[in-house]
Amino acid sequence: MVKYFDTITPQLLPWIEKQQMFWVATAPLSGDGHVNVSPKGVEGTFHVVDGNRVWYEDLTGSGNETISHLRENGRVTIMFTAFEGAPRICRLFGRGTVHEFDTPEYNALIPPESRKPSSRAAIVIDVHKVGTSCGYAVPYYQFLSHRNILQHSFSRPEALDCNSPFPHHADKGLKAYWEKYNLSSLDGLPGLLTATHSTAAPASDDSWRASRVTVPGTRSANTLKSKRDDIRLLAAFSTGFLVAAVCFKLSSTSS
Repeated sequence: MVKYFDTITPQLLPWIEKQQMFWVATAPLSGDGHVNVSPKGVEGTFHVVDGNRVWYEDLTGSGNETISHLRENGRVTIMFTAFEGAPRICRLFGRGTVHEFDTPEYNALIPPESRKPSSRAAIVIDVHKVGTSCGYAVPYYQFLSHRNILQHSFSRPEALDCNSPFPHHADKGLKAYWEKYNLSSLDGLPGLLTATHSTAAPASDDSWRASRVTVPGTRSANTLKSKRDDIRLLAAFSTGFLVAAVCFKLSSTSS
């Protein structure tokens, strides 16, 4: 049975904080514009301030729909779904505000020591309605692990910006990626406005490197690197063995 509240209730809060992913839905005002739904799942990016305010750290992607839609009209819905335990769907209806990388608001929420790789904005949502529904048709899924492919993918462009001279804007850096892919939406609405002009180095927390992602049936970046290292070691050993065998044979022949 659907229920509506004016705030995130104390009963919902711990359940929300335990969810491993959420969805963000936005749309332009244009009747023929593209409605967008984005799944979000990097650990530690969603935060609850109080019963009527939440925010999440928006990481870089090849699209820019959410930011563009929020700039135009502010409307946003966050959805959480239970994949284990009791069935439940929870929606947070609100109005969102975009705080781009290196703005005072962004820096207050996301200091460099806690910034996730590729982080481009903080999305703050003022929640005016909360809805819960049964979720009876949502299937069971078992959470195995968060992926770290995004961190791997954008750590190098970030490093290029950080290691380049002031104003920290390398040709193949993160800011150049923002300029290529994040300046407008599919419908031509403005996206990032100031982050590409920032003179700050996009430094980020690299603690994710210490975690090893091992999921049956998949090949993570860490796993692939480990396999490549094993292959190199085996190749070096085989080469050494072959050289030793040839030298031994030559020595035996000369004797």
